[in-house]
Amino acid sequence: MAEHQTYQPSHQQPGTQPRYQVVKAATAATAGGSMLILSGLIVAGTVIALTIATPLLVIFSPVLVPAVITVSLLIMGFLASGGFGVAGITVFSWVYRYVTGKHPPGADQLDQARHKLASKAREMKDRAEQFGQQHTTGSQTS
Repeated sequence: MAEHQTYQPSHQQPGTQPRYQVVKAATAATAGGSMLILSGLIVAGTVIALTIATPLLVIFSPVLVPAVITVSLLIMGFLASGGFGVAGITVFSWVYRYVTGKHPPGADQLDQARHKLASKAREMKDRAEQFGQQHTTGSQTS
């Protein structure tokens, strides 16, 4: 059977691999423990802040709720306005590049759709002319 060999970089001595494992484990335990302690402190601070702020929120809620609703509607309106403005500028930029022949993304698809619509319109026009000729020819013979 083939023996299982572990990879050891050329600058390491054969017996130093376990020491790196210990260093990795100690680093991970230190980082994980400090993050766990930090998250516990944040939860405790949040609970304390809510305990202090709840009576104030209850007292001022008749004023705060409409104010929050108004501010949120204003923010959403400004964001929507900005988004539509950016979209409009993007469309104008795309149309300008298309008209000046710079070939923006999606121009090929637009040209294909235009050609397909034009061919269908021509086909419908020809059918209408044929139908009109048959109808006028049929009414003259009767």
